[in-house]
Amino acid sequence: MARPAAPAPIDDLGSWLQTFAQPGALLELAALALCVGVAWLVVRALQPAFNPDADRSIWFGHRGIDGVLFPLLLLVLAYGARALTLLWAPRAVWHVVIPALIALVVIRIGVKVLEVAFKGAAWLRPVERTVSWLAWLAAVAWITGLLPVVLVELDQITWKFGGTTLSVRTLIEGLLSAGAVLIVALWVSSAIEARLLRDATGESLSLRKAASNATRALLLFVGLMLALSAVGIDLTALSVLGGAIGVGIGFGLQKLAANYVSGFVILTERSMRIGDMVRLDTFEGVVADIKARYTVIRAISGRESIVPNEILITQRVENLSLSDPKVWQSTAVGVAYDSDVALVRRLLEQAALEQPRVLRDPAPLVALSTFGADGLEFTLGYWIADPENGQLGLRSAINLRILELFREHGVEIPYPQRVLHVRGL
Repeated sequence: MARPAAPAPIDDLGSWLQTFAQPGALLELAALALCVGVAWLVVRALQPAFNPDADRSIWFGHRGIDGVLFPLLLLVLAYGARALTLLWAPRAVWHVVIPALIALVVIRIGVKVLEVAFKGAAWLRPVERTVSWLAWLAAVAWITGLLPVVLVELDQITWKFGGTTLSVRTLIEGLLSAGAVLIVALWVSSAIEARLLRDATGESLSLRKAASNATRALLLFVGLMLALSAVGIDLTALSVLGGAIGVGIGFGLQKLAANYVSGFVILTERSMRIGDMVRLDTFEGVVADIKARYTVIRAISGRESIVPNEILITQRVENLSLSDPKVWQSTAVGVAYDSDVALVRRLLEQAALEQPRVLRDPAPLVALSTFGADGLEFTLGYWIADPENGQLGLRSAINLRILELFREHGVEIPYPQRVLHVRGL
């Protein structure tokens, strides 16, 4: 395949700077300014029409000009302007602008796709810096004419890999092709995930999450196969590697494989969904996210527990909102034996109904639970539909209101009583 012609090396910096003083260079600068203005206007006009999400927008970014669309459109316009000004301008400006715009497009695509696909990852920032440095160094080497010379030298360093002869240049080009394919695969999978999870709630959210994870895994697998083909590796040789990986999974990676399989089982069976209130051992919280390997459970206090999916499959887990989001709560209180039972029941029911989180249907229930040693013990039971908002605060508010009502109506909460028998008097 024919390679693109390299630009002429800049041997004399003074003559190159002198080229910028010619009238043709001014024409190039004017054309470049016009291209920047047109690209900015087009992006600004398209952004309200598409109304993208700023946090997940790869094309537009947060402000339009920090997305992929602006430098890509500017690059296309710059190529067109260079072709139009070819007869009058010496191409001094375009010689610098075109490689710089190509590097900017590569940086924007790589960084934006990685930010959307792996949001919040700790390794994301170093990878972004690496991509930026490599892109800018390649642009500088291309502008100065050093890159073609380096590529020719790297093409001379070869070795045999099975029946294939590889060079350092071929390996670098293959790695770049592999990175480009994987970036495109992540881009497509992120777009599909955003479309699947849009306006998804309740039961459909978990099912769409499972479809999103499966689509991303499939696209990354296809992208990896294409990347290996681009490097020049024979895919038929991977059959032995596949067998070795299978043996490794069967022995050393069985726990990891079990967690991944359990994750897909949870998402497809919908026994546990995002937003459910669950209790595992002594930890209780809301299912914040279900990953392929683990599930994140967030407690009311803000603590987050990362639970491997295999544990959620093999151990007992209480799902407080699996078939019905309503949860039963109760509180107990004791009163003196000479208290008005009807009044106590009415006050307990009133204390519960004054709380807006307590459901009216089914209504609260007041029961005389037992005859205690110190007085009559009543149990107030009620239903709530939002356990994820906390239960201790509601129980405390009801108990405080019970105490206020009892004091207002003279209902006595007895102290512990003991009968002492003294012999010999």
